[in-house]
Amino acid sequence: MNIGIVGLGLIGASMAKAIEKMGGNLVFGYDLNLDVIAAAISDKTIDRAGKDEDLQSLDMLFLALYPKDSIEFVKRNKDKIAKECILCDFGGVKKIVCDEISKIAKEKGFHFVGGHPMAGRELSGYFASKGDLFDGASMILTPDESEKECGEKLAEFFKNLGFGKVVFTTPENHDDMIAFTSQLAHVVSSAYIKSPEASRHEGYSAGSYKDLTRVARLNEFMWTELFLENRAPLVREIDTIINHLTEYREAIAAGDEERLFNLLKDGRERKEQIDQEVE
Repeated sequence: MNIGIVGLGLIGASMAKAIEKMGGNLVFGYDLNLDVIAAAISDKTIDRAGKDEDLQSLDMLFLALYPKDSIEFVKRNKDKIAKECILCDFGGVKKIVCDEISKIAKEKGFHFVGGHPMAGRELSGYFASKGDLFDGASMILTPDESEKECGEKLAEFFKNLGFGKVVFTTPENHDDMIAFTSQLAHVVSSAYIKSPEASRHEGYSAGSYKDLTRVARLNEFMWTELFLENRAPLVREIDTIINHLTEYREAIAAGDEERLFNLLKDGRERKEQIDQEVE
């Protein structure tokens, strides 16, 4: 197949490397940074630099851009994208993207399925990309009823690429879940590292500190957009964790051993129950 990838940062370049490793496809890379394009060609991450006219020949087109940039790319190029091409974006929020691009796709005759590869690193950019980034990861797809067949084609493609699981859901449910599983974790990590004690952690920290601070090394440009485009579910999750933290604070401040014990016990049992359900 002819496959185009727009945006050769961490996710886009890692996808290109995985596709090249799988073999049998021609990969066209698009990026505003010409140095990145040159590096990607030199590294054999892509086969060639994509041009506007190449959009007419693509079987699949992946948008590894921020959500608003994905929408703008499709608006600019809607008349150039091949009929029957399957377009999939990789943005971290889905409803705003799916609402806008689905309308354009139906009007212009190409296919669109929202997507979100559940993999990443605390680093960003082309030189942080890895060909095995998605091995065993989950891929979320949000096809509407008219695009179920294309969703299945993408699911097969991503499984062959190394993804361990493909999850089908709605854009709304995706955004609700991501507010909890991803966005809240980044907010908490960013807030936690701001303690005045953080600069003195050397010699006093181990796995817990590393786990909780890893994603504080985020890309503030991307995450600002993602948080604000998903503000209602994210604010709800922030309020929930504030309420639970307040319970712990009150029990500790009051020296209430029984209440603190029960809070900790409840948290441990909740974790064990969830782990058993997932197995």
